[in-house]
Amino acid sequence: MTARLTALSFSIAMACNPALASEADSIERIVVTSDFNAQSLQTLPASVSVVDQEQIRHRQAQHLEQILNVAPNVNFSAGASRGRFVQIRGIGERSQFAEPINPSVGFVIDEMDFSGIAAIGTLFDVQQVEVLKGPQATEVGANALAGVIKIQTVEAGSDQPGRVSLSLAEQDTWSLGLAQGGDLSEKLKYRVAVQQYRSDGFMENTYLGRDDTQNKDELTGRFKLKYLVSDDLSLSLNYQHFDIDNGYDAFSLENTRQTRSDEPGFDRQKTHALSLKADWQLDWGRLVAIGSVSDSDIGYAYDEDWTYVGFHPWEYSSFDAYYRERDTRALEVRALSDEEGRIFSGSTDWVLGLYAKSTDEDLARQYTYAESDFFSNYQPDNIALYGQTQTHFSDQTRLTFGLRVDRFTIDYRDSNGFTESLKDTIVGGKLVLDHQVNEQALVYAGIYRGYKASGFNPDERVSDEKRIFNPEYSWNYELGVKGSTADGRGNIRLAAFYMQRDDTQVSDFDVLIREDGTADFIDVIDNADNGNNYGLELETQWQVTSAWSVFANLGWLRATFEGYERADGSYVEEREQAQSPRYTFNLGMDWDITDSLRWHLEADGKDEFYFSDGHNEQSDAYVLVHTRLSYQYKDWTFAVWGHNLFDKEYQVRGFGGFNNDPREFYEAPEPYYQLGDGRMLGVSLDYLF
Repeated sequence: MTARLTALSFSIAMACNPALASEADSIERIVVTSDFNAQSLQTLPASVSVVDQEQIRHRQAQHLEQILNVAPNVNFSAGASRGRFVQIRGIGERSQFAEPINPSVGFVIDEMDFSGIAAIGTLFDVQQVEVLKGPQATEVGANALAGVIKIQTVEAGSDQPGRVSLSLAEQDTWSLGLAQGGDLSEKLKYRVAVQQYRSDGFMENTYLGRDDTQNKDELTGRFKLKYLVSDDLSLSLNYQHFDIDNGYDAFSLENTRQTRSDEPGFDRQKTHALSLKADWQLDWGRLVAIGSVSDSDIGYAYDEDWTYVGFHPWEYSSFDAYYRERDTRALEVRALSDEEGRIFSGSTDWVLGLYAKSTDEDLARQYTYAESDFFSNYQPDNIALYGQTQTHFSDQTRLTFGLRVDRFTIDYRDSNGFTESLKDTIVGGKLVLDHQVNEQALVYAGIYRGYKASGFNPDERVSDEKRIFNPEYSWNYELGVKGSTADGRGNIRLAAFYMQRDDTQVSDFDVLIREDGTADFIDVIDNADNGNNYGLELETQWQVTSAWSVFANLGWLRATFEGYERADGSYVEEREQAQSPRYTFNLGMDWDITDSLRWHLEADGKDEFYFSDGHNEQSDAYVLVHTRLSYQYKDWTFAVWGHNLFDKEYQVRGFGGFNNDPREFYEAPEPYYQLGDGRMLGVSLDYLF
């Protein structure tokens, strides 16, 4: 660790002092697509982490959960087959059962919004992943109280090569993918990509004699067409298909990788999504229209008792399954000025847009202890008007002002006879001043207002005063600096933020004890008085020599909430927010040993953190080490790699406040953990054409 910290200090010094840098190739310029207009990462006045194609390959990542540790102050929780619940700067959901949720972290693939259903975050044929930290109300709205994760897939056309990818690894893991793009004619371009990934996973079910009850079975298909109607008009068609059929058998009474479930659960999602984008260049700027539709069938289930019938005389047997059908329709029309369309004497760029989204979500819950199946229908609709101006006081100084007004209508009904309709009109936005000090350095300061719609707790056992919870608002104050060495060999990005949350939506649960002594859970969302989140985010890269580069991404976070009465009646005066480790880091290096042989080495780490706001169980602090040694011959690349090289045991979900062990008569509360993946060694072969 001392050597790593020394390398980090040295890299920061290099980034700040060009005279210390030796001759090497320039670091590639990265363009962020999540803003209204694509901008260079180094000139975008915001805290953004970008994981590009090369980094995805270096980590041999198949899913979003495998790259999130790269970004400072980003965390995730599982409680499923994948870590598909994301937290940014301490804010984000940790699970979903019967209750409808309003996501705090937006999840977007290309132009399509999949917030709340990130199981489809597969990474084959992905150009880059962009993680925007802090409220993004102007661009995204209510789903971006904490930030946004955008997966940008490879565009149609012949700019990117075709690819065949094969990998083999332990736990009977393999993947096979094919991607190809090109020009069907002078005006018509295409891109198609298909990948199948399978793995038995790391859990062993000793009762069933199986080692695949926590398996991964993930099919990804993408198809893009781009038609150049004229020099001024283009049409882009984007189809995405995902078939996720994973197992879920993650918990044991002893917190080991050996389970005893007689009814292993599952974590499934089948999604079809289609979008059509029109981009029209006019005399004053651009007019963009995007329409999208998506249909998702989602299944999630688990063996609640974690054992089998006959395990113990005091046992109970229970299975809990949730089936969702989610249909989403969205339409956005956006006008953006260029230099010819600037207003106020040609000093101000502007954006004006209208967004409408409608979701229809049907849930069927089948639960052993329920007298009958539970059904609900949830229909959140919203329409938003947004605008943004960017005033150029000079060639170096800009002031950006954004505003979004969102009108929400939420209708809900279920088989218990509970119906509810909520309406909210919420306003968010930003005010950001940035100044280009010189060609290498940018400083910025911003105020951002984020928001999240109100909601309700559908469980009939929740008290009347806690049925409805209020909208949440946040004010985020941020200072940042971005710089590079004069020769472009080193980059540094530093952001400091302070966020104040009002009516903080806290996810909690209550435990009712049945007559047989077993625990029955009630999920509850309520409002705390306020929350405070503040911290630092640092990202550096430095090309030490033409053959050796190093990088370091560090996050420090302090996140607390106060003034909250838990569902069990206890009162919290002040406590750290769940999923908020004090520090996160990602350190590594790339060494071109020869022109053909490259070694990649990196380490992810994070501090301990609470798993929930409703109990006091915490994760361990941990460090994971990953490596990849690759050999390239012409268009072929062969690699050997390892995830979690030292087989570190760590937790990705945890529960507390109850006992699930009949041998202990369900009495003394115990902590229960879902363990992250162990060491995996593998090989891969890529061919570009």
